[in-house]
Amino acid sequence: MRGAETLLDFIKPDTTAFVQGCSGESKLLAELVNQPGDRLRHINFTGIQVPGVNCCDWLANDTCTFTTFFITPQLMSEDHRVRYLPYSYTDILAHFGTIAIDTALFSVSPPDKNGICSFGTTVDFLAEIWPKIPVRLAHINPLMPQTRSSHGIPVSELVIMSEAPEPLTGVPPTTPDKIASAIAFHIQDYIQDNTTLQTGLGKLPGTVLLSLKDRKGLKIHSGLIGDEAMDLLRSGAIGNGDDICAGVAIGSPDFYEALPASGIRFEPVSHTHNPQILAGRRGLVAINSALEVDLFGQVYSERSSSGWTSGIGGLREFTRGAKAASGLRIIILPATHRYGSRIISPFEARGPVSLNRGDTDIVITEYGAADLRGLTVAERAARLISIAAPDHREALERASHEFS
Repeated sequence: MRGAETLLDFIKPDTTAFVQGCSGESKLLAELVNQPGDRLRHINFTGIQVPGVNCCDWLANDTCTFTTFFITPQLMSEDHRVRYLPYSYTDILAHFGTIAIDTALFSVSPPDKNGICSFGTTVDFLAEIWPKIPVRLAHINPLMPQTRSSHGIPVSELVIMSEAPEPLTGVPPTTPDKIASAIAFHIQDYIQDNTTLQTGLGKLPGTVLLSLKDRKGLKIHSGLIGDEAMDLLRSGAIGNGDDICAGVAIGSPDFYEALPASGIRFEPVSHTHNPQILAGRRGLVAINSALEVDLFGQVYSERSSSGWTSGIGGLREFTRGAKAASGLRIIILPATHRYGSRIISPFEARGPVSLNRGDTDIVITEYGAADLRGLTVAERAARLISIAAPDHREALERASHEFS
């Protein structure tokens, strides 16, 4: 076992270091990295930093950089040292396989009786790529749950930081509001018993899941899960923990504490985002939120009027997987934001198209559901206008005449 004071000796200059994000982020390691001033030189950090969850920037000094796949407020403030790659999850995994990563900084659970440490709540990337990373610097966190997974790391493979408890990064349980509840109401007809669901993180997807406690035989196959997955399990809407598979858990302390006994499975990206596995989840319903949707049915999820707010993530994989599984691709969003309508003319888009019109089946706001399947361009626009906020429909009608 090696102490914190010698840990930095293992991070060599002019190298790449992977840092665990999501709920597996170690503030202890991040603080250590940022203490020595210019001790760390020309390190390119990389990893999955989730907006609204991960607040550590890992940029020790002006010689260090960060290659990211999501934009967080912390990284935006250091944009001159940040390299943003707009990759989907499978592309990120492929990218990690093509670069030399010299060091990994991450947190794990204490070893079990077989000497295996669990990656706990964050199994997505590091669980697969660690054997190719020669220097593994781990924060053994007693508060990291030992989750059910086919992947772990032997304690003998670690250069270990002294064990220290640290509350996991998370988010509070969903508190539904009027708009989220209305969206959840409109989605009810599209989710039957025995459906396999994929959802994102946030108030809207969380409220949708909470509204399904009366269903039976539900399953979840997703990149990430939160408290709502446990709520469905406890309500009986999901039969047992084996019916839930995810790569990451982000939620409350109570949620994390309940994971070991739940039976919920955690698998890496090569499983959770695998197109063949997704195609085998017959009737998969992919439910994802967006910033805006235009009158063609194109979805924008990455950039707002204030700049980049996210990344591509797993949206492409899950929507195409749902199609291959003869399921549904559903986009949910409030009808308005503080700048106006979220249903927009195609000529008003603020960012790149995150999901093309051919990968969008149903769009839902608090004003209703627009089922776009089998419709012409003009019919799609009319259906989308019908779920826009009433004050914006006239302007959208005028905009639609430019291409209908």
